[in-house]
Amino acid sequence: MAPKKEKIGKQAAENTTAVNSLVGFRRSEVVKSLGMMAGYMAKQPKPFAKHVKNYAGELLDIAKGSSELTPHPKDRRFQDPTWQTNPLYKRGLQSWLAMKRELNGWIDDSRMHPADQTRARFVTDMLTDALAPTNTLLGNPTAMKRLFETGGGSLFKGLQNAYDDLRNNGGMPSQVDGRPFKVGENLANSKGAVVYKTEMLEVIQYQPKTEQVHKIPLMIIPPQINKFYALDLAPDKSMVRFLTSRGYQVFAVSWRNPGRQHAHWGLEEYVAALIEASDAVKKISRSPRLNVSGACSGGITMALFLSELAARGDNRVNAFTVMVSVLDGKKSDSEIGLFVTDGAIEAARKHSKRKGILTGEELGRSFAWMRPNDLIWNYVVNNYLLGESPPPFDVLYWNNDGTNLPSQLHSDYLDIFQDRRFRPDKDIHFLGHEIDLGAVSQDCFMVAGITDHITPWKACYRNIRLFGGEVDFVLSNSGHLQSLLNPPGNPKAQYFINSDHPARADRWLEAAESVSESWWLRWDKWLSERSGEMKAAPKSLGNKAFPPLSQAPGEYVFT
Repeated sequence: MAPKKEKIGKQAAENTTAVNSLVGFRRSEVVKSLGMMAGYMAKQPKPFAKHVKNYAGELLDIAKGSSELTPHPKDRRFQDPTWQTNPLYKRGLQSWLAMKRELNGWIDDSRMHPADQTRARFVTDMLTDALAPTNTLLGNPTAMKRLFETGGGSLFKGLQNAYDDLRNNGGMPSQVDGRPFKVGENLANSKGAVVYKTEMLEVIQYQPKTEQVHKIPLMIIPPQINKFYALDLAPDKSMVRFLTSRGYQVFAVSWRNPGRQHAHWGLEEYVAALIEASDAVKKISRSPRLNVSGACSGGITMALFLSELAARGDNRVNAFTVMVSVLDGKKSDSEIGLFVTDGAIEAARKHSKRKGILTGEELGRSFAWMRPNDLIWNYVVNNYLLGESPPPFDVLYWNNDGTNLPSQLHSDYLDIFQDRRFRPDKDIHFLGHEIDLGAVSQDCFMVAGITDHITPWKACYRNIRLFGGEVDFVLSNSGHLQSLLNPPGNPKAQYFINSDHPARADRWLEAAESVSESWWLRWDKWLSERSGEMKAAPKSLGNKAFPPLSQAPGEYVFT
């Protein structure tokens, strides 16, 4: 049975806790928030005193064994029955739960400004979760059992894992065992060839799987923040394989991983490179028009690409797809977004300018601290306390195969977040023309994920108001990448549709229809109607002017 939309909406709100990780999470903002909380304690002593008294009373009940505090049934940290059967562990857990409850109760009762209240709740949750008893060897009964069962072997292996992470992972716990994966062999192994290459990008043309193909090709524009092969992971979840099996001519951009010498590369350079790449795609496919698709930060680049073409009167793009991409972000889109001050933005800008790049390692660390329970403490317990290896998961392998951002590109993304330059009331020029997404009148297919913590779906929904053409908005029942890797046959696949687009996203969801299948099938129907007639599939890749240079997945994916 499909989950109720009211429940899904609540889950989405609870999971939307990531900020623009390009800014990062500064410790000074945490200190400032703690100072703000101390100020409220001093100004409003009664609410704080009330919850200190409640906490003391609960501790007394815990000591007597009469406390009824229990963790949330779905909190995986406390599934071990020892938490309920062992008096010492039970009391330790209840003391922690009492502290967490009363801190949140104080925040609720204090007359804080709503934004301050959100900051306070995020900081207290982050700190109390760091202090969870499961994060220590003695405080974790599962870890202690493993220690005795292995005769100390789990502790020895955990220390080895910690040492390895200190040497090779910047001191962060590893999230994936990457040994089983090899790009070009069991990942990104769809057949194709690089048919166009510049210092900035490669264009890969994939081998058709059908005897006939649509005349109008599809060019995929990936994020610059990650490697392109998210859409060509394992064969059973490869979007590239799905598209080629449905008769599409598929071309994908693979960005070069930039170094300090590319610090000057910004969005203007990337868009100019895309225009040249699309020229090559048109000539190879012998089609005057093409369709394009952009995901996450690739969607931002694609939006500027479309705006520039519209300003030039260039109609080469027939239709476009935007996936999990926020073009008009606001601080209020996420709890931690409230920490993104102008000072934090400028500090982030200066940091990357000084180094020339924002490294993939720094980006990964920023993402992890947005969800520390899932992306840090979970692996501290698994890798160090239990002495286990992290799981071999292809999605996490790709996620950890990070790329650098040139300082100019980083600065450009910060500008978009800071001044919301895609809005129609702005007057900002790009490549000599005013940015105007309202002039982009082609049909658009738009996808968002209801539990996406990186590009919140309600923020993605605002994109509808920016473009000038017809938009088919689809809301998948998954998170960020999981929304995209949603092939037919997935028993959990589900999405929501509503042809009306009211101003408020909540209203859209209330009236939306639930569909229990992969949104890829809906996209296939939409795309096929906008990809022209069928013709014989090309017998070879590239052409005389653009011969194959290397086999897919190319060379830049390994940089």
